[in-house]
Amino acid sequence: MQKIFLLTPGPTSVPPEVLSAQSKPIIHHRTVEYGEIFMQVCEDLKYVFRTNNTVLVFTASGTGAMESAIVNLLSAGDKALVVKGGKFGERWAGICEAYGVKMIPIDMEWGDAVDPATVKAHLDKDKDIKAVCTTLCETSTGVLADIKSIGEIVKNTPAVLLVDAISGLGACEMQTDNWHVDVCVSGSQKGLMIPPGLAFASVSEKALKMSESSTLPKYYYRWSDYFKSLGKKQTPWTPAVSLVVGLAEALKLMKAEGIENVIARHAKLAEAARAGVKALGLELFPKVPADALTAIKVPEGIDGVKLKNMLDHKYDIKVAGGQAHLKGKIIRIAHLGYANYTDIVVGIAALEMSLADLGYKVEMGKGVKAALEVLHS
Repeated sequence: MQKIFLLTPGPTSVPPEVLSAQSKPIIHHRTVEYGEIFMQVCEDLKYVFRTNNTVLVFTASGTGAMESAIVNLLSAGDKALVVKGGKFGERWAGICEAYGVKMIPIDMEWGDAVDPATVKAHLDKDKDIKAVCTTLCETSTGVLADIKSIGEIVKNTPAVLLVDAISGLGACEMQTDNWHVDVCVSGSQKGLMIPPGLAFASVSEKALKMSESSTLPKYYYRWSDYFKSLGKKQTPWTPAVSLVVGLAEALKLMKAEGIENVIARHAKLAEAARAGVKALGLELFPKVPADALTAIKVPEGIDGVKLKNMLDHKYDIKVAGGQAHLKGKIIRIAHLGYANYTDIVVGIAALEMSLADLGYKVEMGKGVKAALEVLHS
């Protein structure tokens, strides 16, 4: 009998309450009933984003919200400073290039976190930079960025700060307003605990003002249409009704737990996972790890692809491998969203067995013991 544990950094497991809500008969989206649910979702999203700004909801993946930020704020030939160093930092760069925005890269080794001083140096040198694009949690490497410090720098310039918090929101500390983030984007299938298909963007007054002069082509993601529709408790285009209904339940769960407690839970799970990994003699890949996932260097002599497949096919533990040049070199175990101590214990136990199966010397239970000591503290 197969019992799957989903420990990937998206999609993540969905709580039963959310699954139950999504299984109910669908309602029409141009009704009072749906409008009330939708507006409550918009309000509750502010709580999770820690913002007083409007949060726009798109039927899209998180990349759609990223694209919406670029096309609504910039014009062809504008300059955007882009923090790379991972697959999703590179996504910001790709969107800019697709729309003729002049992309100024901050290239880093994958696994490194950007130094805020580097951002400041670029902004001091080039006063024409209109946007700074960065990532809270770089999912491909497990790196956490110092958004608070970057926000303190960008707030004193004409540029806007755009943050991809797709895997970080609801797992890592993210204070949109206090950290002066002008556009914070996220997606549904990670810390928000529902299936893929919704994307979000909080929009500051500074960003809204800049959007008035943008000339890049836009239609589906035109913010002005979304703001106008909010007055009718709607979105301009057909929404993913069942996902919105499910999100309403997920946000209720997060509010009941309390966002500070949600963040603290993720911190504890991350600490336990790292302790378990280190007890097995393994190394973390990121220099500054995020609490959404643990990225682990595959030990010398072990095939990382085989390790991932062993976890998957023999032990029914779904984790993520490395991307691009990191394929076969790291594995990524998430502790994100609807995750608790059992996920850590099962994940570390399966990692021990998989490593042993592949010939790595393991003292069985040593990683689990280290994780339990953290979880029980």
